[in-house]
Amino acid sequence: MDDEPVRGPRDVPAPALPARRWLLPSAVAAELGPDAGEDRRAGRPRRTVRDWIVDVGCFLLAVAVGMAAASTLADDPGTPHALAVADQLLGGLACLAVWLRRRWPLGLAVALIPVGLVSTTSGGAGLVALFTLAVHRPFRYVAWIAGAEIALLPAYLLVRPDPDLSYPVALAVSALLTSAVVGWGMFVRSKRQLVLSLRDRARRAETEAELRAEQAQRLAREAIAREMHDVLAHRLTLLSVHAGALEFRPDAPREEVARAAGVVRESAHEALQDLREIIGVLRAADAEDAGRPQPTLAALDGLVAESRSAGMKVALDSRVADAGAVPASVGRTAYRIVQEGLTNARKHAPGAEVAVSVLGAAGDGLTVSVAHPAPPGEVPVVPGSGQGLIGLRERTSLAGGRIEHGAGPDGGFRVDAWLPWGTPGP
Repeated sequence: MDDEPVRGPRDVPAPALPARRWLLPSAVAAELGPDAGEDRRAGRPRRTVRDWIVDVGCFLLAVAVGMAAASTLADDPGTPHALAVADQLLGGLACLAVWLRRRWPLGLAVALIPVGLVSTTSGGAGLVALFTLAVHRPFRYVAWIAGAEIALLPAYLLVRPDPDLSYPVALAVSALLTSAVVGWGMFVRSKRQLVLSLRDRARRAETEAELRAEQAQRLAREAIAREMHDVLAHRLTLLSVHAGALEFRPDAPREEVARAAGVVRESAHEALQDLREIIGVLRAADAEDAGRPQPTLAALDGLVAESRSAGMKVALDSRVADAGAVPASVGRTAYRIVQEGLTNARKHAPGAEVAVSVLGAAGDGLTVSVAHPAPPGEVPVVPGSGQGLIGLRERTSLAGGRIEHGAGPDGGFRVDAWLPWGTPGP
């Protein structure tokens, strides 16, 4: 009887059922999965083999208690024969009603209260119904039913006194037996609820772990996409500019054509190398250990020189005394901001002079500015999705800084960013 099922929440997807489903109570089997666990006609959990064993045990217990009470009636000469027959008939019907305890636990317990007042042989069925009610329903229902039974005990024992026990002893034993049945049923219910709660908690923990893993994968993909855009956009823009120059000026001097071809070759080589590094990040456990070292603020001069060699006009104003003292993450973010600014200027304002300003000190932060005026001539339409600026905003936010960008009053474009640079230690 300690394997009585308890109704529990069914809003969480259940795992696969164990192979020995017949060892589980029907409600638990329904909680774990709907595979043949539902009665197609009534929509109720179908009894498992274990349920049948428990139900048969409860029925036999009710019958055994009823037979013991019937033998007591037979030995009592003061009980009329008709009353004894009626008592046993009601007791037999009460024992048969035990099979309905799973479907209507509250109704059966209420119906057996008046039956128990007139039938001694229905006592076992009443105890089984009370236990089932304690397992299946909240305590407020059990308290009302058990309280009513205990309150009616004095009157019942006055009308039907126990031939072997005195009135006070019989009253105490009956009240104790009723309380014990209620306590046992509540214990089984609480144990079931604890098991279901632990199972649901484990399911939620597993779901949260899967969500965290998916979020980590998504963030990793976003970081790789951002890095790919920042790195390859710069190289491919250089390649596009010089390839376009070769296409539109086939009559250029031999030296200029050779220089442009060399830049195209070098840009393609660098783009391929950067692509290898990004793929290496996918394969490495630690992104910092994959490929070449990530650029820092110290590499800013090389970036500007590369852009100048590609024909851009770049004015660099760097007022950082020791670029190597800038933290690697801050320097890398500043480098990417300047790189993206130069790339956008090369695409959208060819021929315009780009002003790059980097200044700051430990404790004050690092200020980065990239600005250019309106292009001097007609600008070809260059497709762009704005992903670079979005990536810069994400990078700056992750570094704890802030960034602003937009069109200037002269028709140009400006990017201003501030990055935190903590005070150096003693």
